[in-house]
Amino acid sequence: MLRPANPPRRELSELATRFAREVRGDLSGIALTGITLATADLRAGEAFVAIQGVNRHGAEFATAAAEKGAVAIITDAAGAEIAAPSGLPIVIVDDPRGVLGALSAWVYGTGADDPLPLLFATTGTNGKTSVSHLLEGILDQIGVVTGLSSTAERHIAGEVIVSRLTTPEASEMHALLALMRERDVEAVAVEVSAQALSRHRVDGILFDVAGFTNLSHDHLDDYADMEEYFEAKLPLFRPDRARRGVICLDSPSGATVVDRAEIPVVTVGTPSIAADAEGAQRADWVVTIDDERAAGTTFTMTGPAGSLTTTVPVIGPHMAANAALAIVMLLEGGYAWERIVSALDRDGGIRAYLPGRTQLVSGETGPAVFVDFGHSPDAFEKTLAAVRRVTPGRVLMLFGADGDRDASKRFDMARTAVEGSDILVITDHHPRFEDPDSIRATLVEGARRARPDAEIHEFSPPEKAIVAAVGLVGEGDAILWAGPGHQDYRDIRGVRTPYSARELARRALKAAGWPVPDSRWPVPYPSED
Repeated sequence: MLRPANPPRRELSELATRFAREVRGDLSGIALTGITLATADLRAGEAFVAIQGVNRHGAEFATAAAEKGAVAIITDAAGAEIAAPSGLPIVIVDDPRGVLGALSAWVYGTGADDPLPLLFATTGTNGKTSVSHLLEGILDQIGVVTGLSSTAERHIAGEVIVSRLTTPEASEMHALLALMRERDVEAVAVEVSAQALSRHRVDGILFDVAGFTNLSHDHLDDYADMEEYFEAKLPLFRPDRARRGVICLDSPSGATVVDRAEIPVVTVGTPSIAADAEGAQRADWVVTIDDERAAGTTFTMTGPAGSLTTTVPVIGPHMAANAALAIVMLLEGGYAWERIVSALDRDGGIRAYLPGRTQLVSGETGPAVFVDFGHSPDAFEKTLAAVRRVTPGRVLMLFGADGDRDASKRFDMARTAVEGSDILVITDHHPRFEDPDSIRATLVEGARRARPDAEIHEFSPPEKAIVAAVGLVGEGDAILWAGPGHQDYRDIRGVRTPYSARELARRALKAAGWPVPDSRWPVPYPSED
């Protein structure tokens, strides 16, 4: 957990006055400098918030928190009884998780009325991470000191930290914002998942601009159905969450967000890929695709401020739509159109690194190999279509499915994969505690149902699958390896095993005699050189 170097000191008695239902112990003269949910992250002088987990109550770790220097326990009534042996003062609240955002905002001085960087939030099923990194990239180009919180990474004025959750817990999120403010960050791009909204991870934060990308089949392991999943995202477009919104109209849900938003919104549409082309054409900002190449996608966006033609350094019209969404979010945040246009013209397009987003890892000759993080049917469909348009030969799709996650989308993933490719290779992804053989069998069955005559292969583990995939293609062909993206591990029975799809692909190409570029990412394997 990242924290400010010089956190404010808050009186525990004042915290109790503001938030407590009941207090046990003497709070007088006690100051706290932080707040956390995890004893592993706790530092001396902080309060430990103990919440009821799936299997255990966090209050069971109260004594460990005391040993690490916690000054108080904040918990519910049940937790207070469990935490009593710790000897620490106990502040009792009705719903510790529900109040965590407000508590954290007060502790770190990061509430709606506090001085903070400009805050941009992006939600949606696909594209959240891409828009967040595009926002940061363009801000860098116009000379802004930036911060970022995404599925892939956290950035603070140039420092890079690997992420653990798409959106961190509220205590970590507020501490991160306080640290960014301390380091003179001017603007922050935050990826906000539906789970972050449902589980109070962004409570206490008022975003300046909220963006919506799209909605498609995903996360039905967390939500009862697509309607509940959609409803979980809508609170971001209320005045207690954001001041303004920018909505992409390329999926049907975009128009519903516009209708239900309780804040002023501006719309963006890409008619060539929108479910409702006429509706997208009526957007405030309209995006047209000018050119698609393996090195990037050139597009023109036209709206109230003028017209801009530029290039995003990844393939696919959906990535152009993401880039346009980011640009309009910056406009709504107060950055001048002329400043943005000037920077993009000067640099010959958008300069942004999108980790694991349709990332080309192959060399100038041989099959093109793209590694992508997409793990939903909609992401497969869009990315396969983009790869197809820049590939003169055959397209091979390589993928696996998450274990212990939304199993209802597996048949649709397999169907989309086999329908959009010439060759399909099915392998493992994160099996977690599920049987990987069973996951692969479901995917193979779904693919064969959709296309009985298709060329379908099954290989396990992924290290073997990518070698086999490279052997099935040649010059002018392409491989799309979907799922792993930027990740540097596989979750196998609760153990994060070092793993890099990018490096595995590079090694498979090299072993097959194809040239590969120098590795530009951390490699969690012993060097073979």
